[in-house]
Parts: sequence; structure tokens; C-alpha cells
Amino acid sequence: MRLSEKQRSALRAGALVAIGLIVGVFFVAELTNIPVSKLFGQGIRQIGAKQPPVKMPDNVRAINDAFIAAANAVSPTVVSIEVTGEDSGSDVEDFFRFFSPWGDEDEFFSPPRNRNRDRNNRSRPRPLGQGSGVIITSDGYIVTNNHVIRGAKPDGIKVTLNDKREFTAKIIGQDSLTDIAVIKIEAKDLPTAYLGTADDIKIGQWVIAVGNPLGLRSTITAGIVSAVGRGGMGLNRDPFGIENYIQTDAAINPGNSGGGLFTLDGTLIGINTAIASGTGFYAGYGFAIPVDIVRTVALDLINYGKVNRAYIGVTIRAVDETDAKGAGLPKVQGVMVQDVLKNSPAAKADIQTGDIILDLDGTAVNSPNQLQTLILERRPGDRVKLRIWRDGKTFTKDVTLEARDGSVARADNSDEPVPGKTSPKSNEPVTFDDLGFTVAPLSADAKSKLDVTDGVEVTNVERYSEASLRGLTPNAVILRADRKPVRSPEELRSLIAAKKPGDVVMLEVKTERGKQIVSLRLPTKAN
Repeated sequence: MRLSEKQRSALRAGALVAIGLIVGVFFVAELTNIPVSKLFGQGIRQIGAKQPPVKMPDNVRAINDAFIAAANAVSPTVVSIEVTGEDSGSDVEDFFRFFSPWGDEDEFFSPPRNRNRDRNNRSRPRPLGQGSGVIITSDGYIVTNNHVIRGAKPDGIKVTLNDKREFTAKIIGQDSLTDIAVIKIEAKDLPTAYLGTADDIKIGQWVIAVGNPLGLRSTITAGIVSAVGRGGMGLNRDPFGIENYIQTDAAINPGNSGGGLFTLDGTLIGINTAIASGTGFYAGYGFAIPVDIVRTVALDLINYGKVNRAYIGVTIRAVDETDAKGAGLPKVQGVMVQDVLKNSPAAKADIQTGDIILDLDGTAVNSPNQLQTLILERRPGDRVKLRIWRDGKTFTKDVTLEARDGSVARADNSDEPVPGKTSPKSNEPVTFDDLGFTVAPLSADAKSKLDVTDGVEVTNVERYSEASLRGLTPNAVILRADRKPVRSPEELRSLIAAKKPGDVVMLEVKTERGKQIVSLRLPTKAN
């Protein structure tokens, strides 16, 4: 169709107007510095780059996915625990066990004093705080730390699941020696943790800690297993307390107590229980109770309400180089018997103070917690074979383990030195300058307080001396030296004087805490 001249003129006029409008818009934009897009009512359509700057390698993505999968899988098995205790007129207790490697201890997360009393001075239940637990059966059994629920009133334990359901729990059983407790909620079809074994715990492996630190629900932190078999840290004040911890650098804080330490395949390998810190907060290292101990104790608490614990009846410490030299061991190994309890299995098997236990049923033991853990896996009535080093020889002793009823037997005094002839100069104190201590005849007070009949009393120990560094303390009584009875200061002087520089004298010592072996190395003479 052909346009008329009039139509063509109209089109040309319209085109000129459109061109004029466009030129005008750009002219206005130039004069006012307003973006053209703004004049047309358009905003920014995209911010940031169109893709990440680095392509994640497949193996790195796989590790990342493994952490995500493990966290998602195990989180539902970890619960939050809130505890209310009976009023005792005291401050709220710390809800997470920790210790300072520098020797300082404190408590954190405690409300102001007398917070447990209202304005009319009427007592009310104490809030103890918040911790964690791990579900171990689908019908509601939960394992946690004993110190988490200790002091709770009968209806004072509230459990909150990962899906926010809340329950009141009852206590099934508690074990102070391992710091394990089991509680129960009435529920069904709960997600349960998969419990591993000691073989699943390897130094250097990645782990995640799951719990409720600082009141923050369901928190995941990651790290590695940095050590195993940690013990002797004094977290458990009981002389028979079992310390055999997994050490990890996964961040754990107050409130993580009772939570789980898991591998990346979701295996539970430990229950978080303590941190090493000078402040009470995360400072690089945390500690978890290994799963084998958790399983053994939890099953006993569920089935019997208590732990059917077997015991040998000795107090022990690790052997060091000085001990090994003094005992004539060819290398540093084993644990030294410090004391033997009266009427214990060890006493019946004629195990003696100063003996060195090298292995149990063929498994070498080089630390107290190793031996304790091996015994924990046995039951009363089991027979174990101990390989012993004594007087330069090895031999074996068969020991029948017995039940420990929770009370600590009194130390056996039957092997105290038998009173005999009095040595000359028995009333004169003797100072051992090279070793840094002084002894005197046994006082009547020491005889009564320590229930001993003979020996010599330590009256002074020089700071930083060999005796001080090796653990000898004032008021201790030295009963024997190198297994020979000591009846007077002069007798001890004669025994030590017969040794050569560099030799070791092994003192059997008794204090209010029991017996111990103190090994002292005589200094070598300077040229």
C-alpha cells in the first residue's frame, strides 16, 4: 500500500520529534549528571562478579561436603540440658569443668551472690546452668557428664532436643570416677549416635565437637585429635579417678560438657568434658572421655544403676628416667606402685610398694591412666596377669580382681618397718645438703597422725632442691630406702653415703595422702 504525501509528512514529523526527545534526554543527563537509566526509571540490575574467583578443586569440595554431611547427621543426636538444683545457700556452680595448666582454678558463669534468694530472703531453687548430652538409645537414654547433672533436684533436669521438643529427665545413674552419667526422657523413635571404639580414635584425624556452648544451641566446631591418653591433670580429685582423655583443638567452651566428639563419618568417639584454660574459656585445647569408657560405664549405669567396677588396690605413678635408674630397669617403662591398699587384691597377691608393673595380660602399661582403663574393661572376679619388676628381676603375679564398693580402703600398714635395734646417734637430725632435705627422729605426733611405728620424719625441704623437685615434702615420714627399713636419721645417712655420685636412692615415703616412692639422684661432682 502506497502512502499519500500527507501520511509521509506525518511520519517524517514523528521521527523528528522522537529524535529530538532522545537528544534532549542525553542533553539533560549531561547537564545534571543523572544517569540515563535513572531518567528512564531503570535501577541497577546486578552487583558483584558473575562467578567466584576460584574454582574449588573436587577433593576440597568433597572434604567440605563431608563436614556438612557429618554436622547434619549428628546434630539431632545431641541435646541441650538445663539443670536446676536444690538451694544450698551457696553460689551457682560452674557448669563446665576446666583446669589451668598454670595451676589456677576458678569458676565462671556464676550469677551474682545470693541470686538464689528473692527480695524477701526466701530461698528458691538454684539455676546450675546449661550443658549437653548425647542420645544413645531410641527410647530416651542420654549420656552426659556427671558434673553436669550433679546437684540437680528431682525434677530439675530439662532436656531440649534438636527439633526444640522439651522433656523432663530423670537420673539413671552417676559415676564420679569417670565423670559419666546417664539420664532418661520418655520418648520414642529418637535419633541415636553411633558409638565407635578405641580403634576409631587416631591422632591427626579431623573431628567435630557438637554441643551448646555459652547458651548457644546446637553449635558445631571442628579440629583434629591432637593427642590421646592424656591423664594426671588433676581433674578428678579421687585417687582412683580415671583420666584417659582425648585431646582436641576443636573449640569447646562452657556448655559443651556432655556433648559429643565425632569423626567425619558421624562416629561418636568421645564425650567432651574439660578445657585447658587460664580464663575458663577456649584457649586451644579441649578434652573428651574416650568412647570405650563411655560405653562401659553407660551400660552398667543403665543395667545396674551403678558401675560394677573391678580394682587392683594400688596407687601408681608413671616411671621416669630417675626411677628406672634407681630400680635398675634397662629402659624407662611401666608404672610404679606407690601404695597398696589393705586387704585389696594387690595385697593378697603380694604386690609391694616400689614394684613396677610392666604390663597387664601382655599389654604394656606406661602411664597410670593406661592401667586404669584396662582394669575398667574388666569385671570383678576376672583374673589378670601382671608382669612385675622388683629387685632387678621380672616375674608375674596372678591377681583376682574384686569389686570396689565406692569407699577407699585404708592403706595397709602391715609392711611398716619392724621395730628393731636402735641405730647409734638416733636422736640427731641429719641434713643432706646435696639433696636438699633434713630428717629427724620420728615424733609422737607423726606416729599418731600417720599411724606408723618407725621411720624418720622430714623436717625441712629446700626450695628448688632435688628433693623438692621430686616431690618430697616436710612432715613426710621416710619408711624405707631402697627397700631397706629406716629406723633413724643416721641409718638413712649411712644408706645414702654408700652410694656413688649419679646413683639413685628410692625412698618409700608416707604422708597424710598415703604412700609414695620418691626417687632422688645423687649429684655428680663437678670437675
